Amino acid sequence: MRAALVVTGTEVLEGRVRDENGAFVAASLAAAGVSVDRITVVGDGLEEIESVVAQALQSGADLVVTTGGLGPTHDDRTMEAVALAAGVPLRLDERALEMVRAAIATVPARASEEIREQGARKQAILPAGAVALPPPGTAPGAVLRAGDAVLVVLPGPPWECAASWDAAREVPEVAAVLDADPSAAPLELRLANVVESEFMQAIDRADPEADGLVVGVCARPAELEVTVRPPGATADEFVAFLEREFPGAIFSRDGSTVEQVIGALLAERGEMLGTAESCTGGLIGARITAVPGSSGWYAGGVVSYSNAVKESALGVPASMIARFGAVSAEVAEGMAGGARERLGCDWSIAVTGVAGPGGGTAEKPVGLVYVAVGGPDQVEVRELRLHGDRERIRMRSSTIALHLLRSALQA
Repeated sequence: MRAALVVTGTEVLEGRVRDENGAFVAASLAAAGVSVDRITVVGDGLEEIESVVAQALQSGADLVVTTGGLGPTHDDRTMEAVALAAGVPLRLDERALEMVRAAIATVPARASEEIREQGARKQAILPAGAVALPPPGTAPGAVLRAGDAVLVVLPGPPWECAASWDAAREVPEVAAVLDADPSAAPLELRLANVVESEFMQAIDRADPEADGLVVGVCARPAELEVTVRPPGATADEFVAFLEREFPGAIFSRDGSTVEQVIGALLAERGEMLGTAESCTGGLIGARITAVPGSSGWYAGGVVSYSNAVKESALGVPASMIARFGAVSAEVAEGMAGGARERLGCDWSIAVTGVAGPGGGTAEKPVGLVYVAVGGPDQVEVRELRLHGDRERIRMRSSTIALHLLRSALQA
């Protein structure tokens, strides 16, 4: 099955807002084995949206998904454009109107009742024959047939888009596309500490295309995401080849992130984790707490950006910092030990480094980072020499630190 996505919004087209919705829906479709042919970003003009949606329908896509432009204001034109592209009239949907009124009633009034009702009625006008989706905010999405294709219209704010997409997946017409070929869903592998160029050389030797496989590779900081389709015996043989080429590198076979893998390991052991972060500024804690249920295995963290906080909150001796410097293996080890002791945890992660762009010296250049993992038996410290801008150094540091913990838990 094939899909086309249309992301609307002049603010996205001009780069003022980053598109999250296209990537989110595309990843969901790919996981279901649906091939995404195109993602088109278009402004808020009615004719622009109509033209792009019509082109997507004419391309032969089985599913066309739009995001954005469903609010009560004058420039929210997606429903009108979709109706024009599908060749159906617009009409007031009474079920949608009830849902919108109920949603608006939960929002503190900032306009007159008349204005609120006008906004509700605008948002409840849908293409004839459409199935209204419950509005996560105030704007309902919709699902409708357009010839041989299924059209899904989703709101623009990312959290609303995600919630509406979950609802749309339950609509029979959409479910039929997603469930058409379960065997088309790819294997989703994640590998740690493998350089993309080395991986591509291995693929050249294996030549999976000759065996009818399609292998996708996406480089992430300190990781590779690899998809293999179609699944089956041949794909399993290719995975076995990767295991021989890169022993221990595959840490996830179902797309689980390193944070999720760590969470499962800690939950199974009944143990707790704490973090102490300097240059990563809480990034590790943010990644961990993004995992549902992490409160069961993550106690919390200390962002010890200053030396004073390293001393007071984590108990790192001032003499140690004065002797070795805040960016040192000794201080990283002290932070890890302090986090375990002060937070009452079984395990800890600590990071200290120079993320840049300033602050580096000849002795301790930008990209020098120390990560430490403290456990019941010992503390392991690793020195990193990283390259890139500030954000890349911070992200790579957090990922490597998490993998250092994962390896310790799996030892």
